[in-house]
Amino acid sequence: MRMENTIKEHIDQQLDRYLEELFTLLRIPSISSKEEHKPDMYKAAEQWKHLLMMAGCDHAKIYETEGNPVVFGERIIDPKLPTVLIYGHMDVMPVEPLNLWDSAPFEPVIQAGKIWGRGADDDKGQSFMHAKAFEYLAHSDQLKRNVKFIIEGEEEIGSPNLPQFIEEHKELLAADIILVSDTSMLDAETPSLTTGLRGLSYWQLEVSGPKVDLHSGLFGGAVANPINELCKLIAQLQDDKGRITVPGFYDDVKPISDEERALIAQIPFDEEAYKESIGVKALKGEEGFSTLERTGTRPSFDVCGIWGGYMGEGAKTVLPSKAYAKLSTRLVAGQDNQKIAQMMVDHISRIAPDYVQVKVEAMHGGQAYECPIDLPEYQAAEKAYIDVFGKRPLPVKRGGSIPIIATFEEKLGIKTILMGFGLEEDAIHSPNENFPLEMFKKGIETIIRFYEHLDA
Repeated sequence: MRMENTIKEHIDQQLDRYLEELFTLLRIPSISSKEEHKPDMYKAAEQWKHLLMMAGCDHAKIYETEGNPVVFGERIIDPKLPTVLIYGHMDVMPVEPLNLWDSAPFEPVIQAGKIWGRGADDDKGQSFMHAKAFEYLAHSDQLKRNVKFIIEGEEEIGSPNLPQFIEEHKELLAADIILVSDTSMLDAETPSLTTGLRGLSYWQLEVSGPKVDLHSGLFGGAVANPINELCKLIAQLQDDKGRITVPGFYDDVKPISDEERALIAQIPFDEEAYKESIGVKALKGEEGFSTLERTGTRPSFDVCGIWGGYMGEGAKTVLPSKAYAKLSTRLVAGQDNQKIAQMMVDHISRIAPDYVQVKVEAMHGGQAYECPIDLPEYQAAEKAYIDVFGKRPLPVKRGGSIPIIATFEEKLGIKTILMGFGLEEDAIHSPNENFPLEMFKKGIETIIRFYEHLDA
């Protein structure tokens, strides 16, 4: 009991310093999807290098890639000892629409017991907890295994350059297990460990008609409207039962077993509260599956953006020259994202009418990931959550994607433990992103406990 109090007391005593350091990270607008923020990616990398050295790494270095930088740091106690590799990302999502933020996205504040700001949860806040847990163990001479950090700058755009970095630095990244906090729990009182992530395929669809925008009165009814045709194409990609219509799409999807369905049914889920929290009157998805089955174990299809024609204030009677959409599918274990990407390109090309020009570009993607619950590292994480939250975490498959996790397994042969501490209400990728201060503290303590159980 005294050790437990010592860890909590230490975190409370250091909290002001922790927050000051975290806020320095959060103030950097490291938006990887916007070229104008390229200098900010290097500012974030420099700050992470500083944090890792201060936390107790033997050395830390910024590596160049074809895109944004990667930060690597390590503390090698003994080359013969097991090694934990911690992965996180320093890039964040764009902040628009700005008018929906209650505070400036890159001026972090604490209000109502929460840290508010872009990256507070995803993933600066959660990655930062690992640096502080490592710092506690390193500075108190309790570190009993080697620890490495890799912090990248392109996760929010699909990590396009990290696979090559991994391929070129396999020895540098050699480890026995990977530890990641970039996922969420069921709620603040119900801890969970993520045992699966869906994969992803993403495309941009362009439909072209006349060489210039036309007057909709003079040409409407005589010339195909690219926006109309774009909508028709999209509508053909999913049927009324919520199934994706691309031939062969479900060939590699594993059916849900009775055992898995029973496990999913144990997860606390209030459908009415769920609908209220996101502001919808009813739920819609693939027929024959529950909501949690749909989001964790089944593929999905979404239009992530659509535009074309006149979008300014007031009216303009125009028949547009071009129309665009961004499409995505979430994939499950067994599906190959590159195979699916080509399937979609081929299918849309087949069904496209000849009176418009259609271009489909596969943009980025990643494989699904599954974590066995009998791994010693998983069981150590379970015990750590029990210590801090007072109950055993439920194994949950999540609907989101972290493509690089499957890449780590493919290239390094290492499994990943996904110890997430985010909550659904943290509004990641949305205005008013936040992270509860209590969860921030519990996250640091749980990670410390993970190492203790791993080395027991």
